[in-house]
Amino acid sequence: MSEISNNFLYEAIDEDIASGKVKADEIHTRFPPEPNGYLHIGHCKAMIIDFGTARKYGGKCNLRMDDTNPAKEDTEYVDAIKEDIKWLGFDWEDRFYYGSDYFEKDYELAVGLIKKGLAYVCELTPEQFRTPEYAGNTTTPAVSPWRDRPIEESLDLFERMKNGEFPEGKYTLRAKIDLASGNFCMRDPVIYRIKYVEHHRQGTKWCIFPMYDFAHPIQDALEGITHSLCSLEYVIHRPLYNWVIENVDLDYKPCPPRQIEFARLNMTHTVMSKRYLRALVENGVVDGWDDPRMPTLCGLRRRGYTAASILDFIERIGVSTSNSLVDIRLLESCIREELNMKAARRICVQKPIKVVIDNYPEDKLEYFSVSNNPNDPEAGTREVPFTRELYIDAEDFAEVPPPKFFRMKLGGEVRLMGAYIVKCVSIEKNEDGSVKEIHCTADLEAGNGNPLDGRKIKGTIHWLSAKYAEDTTLVLYSHLFTLENVADIPEGKTYEDYMDPNSALRIEGAKIEPALANAEAGERFQFVRSGYFVKDTKNPNTFNRIVSLKDGFKA
Repeated sequence: MSEISNNFLYEAIDEDIASGKVKADEIHTRFPPEPNGYLHIGHCKAMIIDFGTARKYGGKCNLRMDDTNPAKEDTEYVDAIKEDIKWLGFDWEDRFYYGSDYFEKDYELAVGLIKKGLAYVCELTPEQFRTPEYAGNTTTPAVSPWRDRPIEESLDLFERMKNGEFPEGKYTLRAKIDLASGNFCMRDPVIYRIKYVEHHRQGTKWCIFPMYDFAHPIQDALEGITHSLCSLEYVIHRPLYNWVIENVDLDYKPCPPRQIEFARLNMTHTVMSKRYLRALVENGVVDGWDDPRMPTLCGLRRRGYTAASILDFIERIGVSTSNSLVDIRLLESCIREELNMKAARRICVQKPIKVVIDNYPEDKLEYFSVSNNPNDPEAGTREVPFTRELYIDAEDFAEVPPPKFFRMKLGGEVRLMGAYIVKCVSIEKNEDGSVKEIHCTADLEAGNGNPLDGRKIKGTIHWLSAKYAEDTTLVLYSHLFTLENVADIPEGKTYEDYMDPNSALRIEGAKIEPALANAEAGERFQFVRSGYFVKDTKNPNTFNRIVSLKDGFKA
C-alpha cells in the first residue's frame, strides 16, 4: 500500500488537472516535519498522504525539515525522521531540504514587503499583544501604534534586528493586512521575531527567525510545490498562506501552491502532543522515544509493529475533513491479522510450574513434531523435545477448579499439545502452601495425535521439557493511559493522573523452547495461547508483547 484510497484530496487535485492549472506528472507535494522530536503515528498519516499522493499521480514529494524554530531542534531528530520514512517504504530521492536553507530568501522577501508598505516593525511586547487594548476582540479591531511607521524607518530597524542590536522581544516584523479581520491570523500577524539561540545548522549566524506562517508558503513556492497538504488546524491560516503567496516577489512554476487541509489522527489511550511526549522522555517516565508504549514510529517498531500493519491502519481510517477519535484497537487488529498469517508459532510458559510424568522413563527423550504456522503449510514443522519433567503454565492448573474448567485438575485428563493425554494424580506443595510439583500419568499409547487414542479430550495445554527449556524475560505492554480520550482531561487533572502503572508488566523467569534461544532482535512470533511477541532490540533475552491473541474489536 502506498496511498490512501480515493478521497477529497484527490478530487481537488483532479479538478486542478482538469482546469489546466497543472499537469498530472507535475503534482508536487512535500512532507515538512519539525526536527524537534521523533515522528509519531499522527505524522505517519500526513507522510502517507504526502508521499502517497505524489506516487498516485506520478509526481514528486520533497522531504523538508521545518527548522525555522531552533529552540528544540537537533540533528538526532533529523536522522530519526529519515530512518522512519525509509522504514515505511517512502523515498524523497534527491529532494531533501531544510527550511533554514531559505533564510536568506525569507529575509530578502520580507524586506520586499516592507518596501511595498506591506510590513512594518512593531514595538509591542509579547505581553501587550495579548491584552484587549492591542489584540482587540471579535467586534473591536486590533491596534498597533507603529502600523504607520515610515518605510525607511522599518527597513533600518529590521536590518538592525538582523544585526543583533536589540534584545529579544524588543521588536517584531508584522505583515500589514487587516487589523479588523474576523480571522485573527490576518490581524497584522508577526512574520519575524528576535531569538538569540544557536541553530542546529546555522549556528549563531541568525538572531531573527521567520514565523512558520510566513516561511512555509515561501518554501513551498521555491520548491515548486503544487499542493500543500496539511492538517485541519491550518484552515484558519490558509488566508495568510495565500496572502504571502500573492504578495511576495516570486515566480511560480508550474503554478502557485494550493493549501488543502485534512483531519489529523487522534487515537484512544494515546497522546499525540510532541511536547508532552518529550516530557515523558526527559522526565524518565518512559524508556526513551522508542519505548514500546509510545505512539512514535520507533516505539511501534520496537513494540513489534510492521510497516505494512501501520500502512494498513492508515488506509482503513481514510482521509476526512472532520476530526474524530480512532480506536487504538483498530491498529492492534491490523498487526494481529498480519502476524496471524505470518508469525512463526513458538511455545512460552509465562509462569512455569513443574509437572512430573510418573510413568514416563527418567532417561527417555523423544521429539514431537509441531507446526510452525497452521496458516502457512510451507512453514513446515519443528521438533520439540519431550522428557519426564515438564513445565506448564500455572494458569493451566486449578487445585479447586471453577465450573467448566477443562485444563489440568486433580483426577482430570488433559491433552499436552501435540503429545500425550495425561491424568493429574497428585500434587506436592511448598511450605507456604503453593504448588511445588504436579504428578501425572500419561496414556503412552496416545501421543502426537495418534489416532489410536480414540477419545475426546476437551482441554489442551502447552508445555515444555524442563531439561531443555530456556529462561527469558517477558514484558507485557498495554496502553500508557487509562483514559480513552486523553485530550478530554477533567479540570484539575493532568496526564499523569491517568497513566497506567501496569502498562509494562515484567515477567522474570518465563520459559521458552530451545528454538527461541537464537531468535534475532526484532523477530516476531506467536507464543501459542499467549499472544504475539517480538525479541527486544535493546534488552538481551527479552520478549515484548505486541498484542494479545484476540480482541473484540470489529472494524
